[in-house]
Amino acid sequence: MVSRSPYWLARRLAHGAAVAAGYGALGLSLLITFEVIARKLFNFSLQGVDEIGGYVLAIGVSFSFAYALLHRAHTRVDVLMARLPGPLQAPLNALAMLLLAGFSLFMLWRAVATLHETLEFGSLASTPLQTPLWIPQSLWILGLGVFAVLTTLLALHALGQLAGGRLGALNRDYGPRSAQDELDEARQDYAGDTTHSAQGEPST
Repeated sequence: MVSRSPYWLARRLAHGAAVAAGYGALGLSLLITFEVIARKLFNFSLQGVDEIGGYVLAIGVSFSFAYALLHRAHTRVDVLMARLPGPLQAPLNALAMLLLAGFSLFMLWRAVATLHETLEFGSLASTPLQTPLWIPQSLWILGLGVFAVLTTLLALHALGQLAGGRLGALNRDYGPRSAQDELDEARQDYAGDTTHSAQGEPST
C-alpha cells in the first residue's frame, strides 16, 4: 500500500506475521493428518488437537490482519464510493483508515485487559490439556499489536496526504481495490510466472 521508508519496519513485521501464520496453519494441518491416521489405524488419539486448532486459528487470524491491510484485502462496501468524484472519495478513505486505526487500538486494549485478568487469576483452559491461557493470549495480542501499529501509522500517513492536498495519492493508497486493480495484479503475477518459466527452460 505505502512504500516509504518510515513504514519499512511495520511492513516487515506484517509480512513476517503472515508467514508465521502460514507456518502455523501448515503445522496444524500436519497435526490433524497425524491425528486422523492414528485414530483410524492405531486407535490412538493425541487429545487436545481441536483445542490447539482453535488457538492456531485465532492467533493466525490476528497475525494476518496487518498483511491483509497492506494488500487492501479487507472487505469494504464500495457501492457508492466508486460513483463519487475523487475529491469526495479522499476524505472518506482517510476517515476509513482513521476508524480502522481506532478499532484496532480498541481490540488491542481489550485483549490486554483480558490477558491481565488471565494472569491475575492464573486461568487454565477447561480441557484435558489445561493450557495456561496466557500463552495463546500473548501470541494473540502480539498479532493485534502489529496490526494496531500499522493501522496507526497508515492513518497518520493518510491524514498527512489529505492535509497536503495529495488526494489522488490518498485514493490510490487507501481506496478500495477496483476490478481493474485486481486484473492488473493478476496480469503482473502471470507475467512474473511466465518470466520465471522462460528462465528455467533449457536453451536450444
